[in-house]
Amino acid sequence: MGKTMDIKQFWRAVLAQNEGEIRKYFHADAYVNWHCTNERFTVDEFIIANCEYPGEWEGEVERVEAVNDLIITVTLIYPKDRSAYYHAISFIQTRNGKIAAMDEYYADDGAPPQWRLDKRIGTPVK
Repeated sequence: MGKTMDIKQFWRAVLAQNEGEIRKYFHADAYVNWHCTNERFTVDEFIIANCEYPGEWEGEVERVEAVNDLIITVTLIYPKDRSAYYHAISFIQTRNGKIAAMDEYYADDGAPPQWRLDKRIGTPVK
């Protein structure tokens, strides 16, 4: 894999729930924090949490920012039937082209709350 990581290939493996491919991107001692649910995973635990998550998934990386050994991604994630949409914001710390640590924040996409709609403020981003 060299010194740089193909972040879009990594996300393809994650969305495809491909255990063997996902594992290739991590250092053995890496960890993943899911802050929204206050969980820290080892690589093995992250693979279980991701690969055994119910359903079949698709998505697209909407934004990538890289600063030294830190890669920040914003990824739109949805089930294949497109019944719901989520965004994952990931701060991926790399070391020698592999993930050493990852901090992720997930959010459900949806309509603004009624109180903001009532105020008639804001416009759609897309």
